[in-house]
Amino acid sequence: MEEQSYAKHAKYVPLFHGVLFGIIVLTLAASVFNLAHALEIHNRRLTAALIVSLSFAMVLLFFFCRIFPLKAQDRAIRAEENLRHFAMTGKLLDKRLSVKQIVGLRFASDEEFVALASRAADEGLSPDAIKRAVKNWKIDTDRL
Repeated sequence: MEEQSYAKHAKYVPLFHGVLFGIIVLTLAASVFNLAHALEIHNRRLTAALIVSLSFAMVLLFFFCRIFPLKAQDRAIRAEENLRHFAMTGKLLDKRLSVKQIVGLRFASDEEFVALASRAADEGLSPDAIKRAVKNWKIDTDRL
């Protein structure tokens, strides 16, 4: 596996993010064009409207099938990082840290994790700033 860093930590799945999304967008665009044509010639309007509705539903489904598992995974990461912090310090993570900040902390090595978590809470660092502050990346190959 390629070494992770700030520049190479995002996960991109070409068939999902490129091909599937492209097909769905093209289907929606074609169905809208078909509906406009059906309205113009006053023929098969209901069928065309249903196809637009289904195409729009596919767009929503595409986003929700990505967002819902990520939310569940963020909760799991929050629990894991809370346990990691507790194992190192005997205290839970600072309550001021948001889930997104905690998710950003998951890449920090054990040597820098506690100090970076404290700094993130004190300074209100963004998740992006937290990831940029990580010097020694802890590889996370399980993130979807």
